[in-house]
Amino acid sequence: MAASDTTFAQDKTGTTVSITQQVYGKLRDQIVTGALPPGEKLKVDTLKERLAVGASPIREALSLLTSDQLVERLDQRGFRVASASGAEFAEILKLRCALEDMALRESLAASTSEWEEALVLAHHRLVRASRDDVATFEAHHKAFHMALLSAATSPILLRFCDRLYDLNIRYRYLAGRTDSYQARDVSSEHADILAAALERDADATSQVLLMHYRRTGQYLSERLENADFSRV
Repeated sequence: MAASDTTFAQDKTGTTVSITQQVYGKLRDQIVTGALPPGEKLKVDTLKERLAVGASPIREALSLLTSDQLVERLDQRGFRVASASGAEFAEILKLRCALEDMALRESLAASTSEWEEALVLAHHRLVRASRDDVATFEAHHKAFHMALLSAATSPILLRFCDRLYDLNIRYRYLAGRTDSYQARDVSSEHADILAAALERDADATSQVLLMHYRRTGQYLSERLENADFSRV
């Protein structure tokens, strides 16, 4: 039997969340990691069975994901996972670099000792996270990057950065990983970003952060160049 639409439960961290938030989180993770590929139809009845919840929270979650540009609404025909293309990825990367540079500079200018402690803790958790547990690793990865920006004073800017993060990471999973990507010392890149941020050096932090993104962007662009994301 499906759970009540108004039921509340706890997530992995023990935080109480609504069923809609739970469904949203599960579907978001599956789309971002490619478990639900571009063009996949998202039928409410099918999702009700798979997730064991009512139709209402599923529709609400799909509407939220539509706002996040991870799901597309089809006129009179329901929903599907958002399409993907190399051109879209190039736009996402360009916007992410521009907006995160703005947010980073705001964050460093307004940083406090509490911000510094939270950033160091986020990095520590990322370092200790196992890549074998994809969901947990990605949660800590995002937490570190968002912690860098968290002292920024523009909430709208932060929301855009959060959304662009998810859109960007989705393409990393769609492109897959090869030996050339694995050869990169991404952990060292994160350490360099942390070190520059703790010095409150906005130019140096921006330089290493954007280099980190563009290295990944170059790799993904090459992998996505001839990719076929079409789905019948």
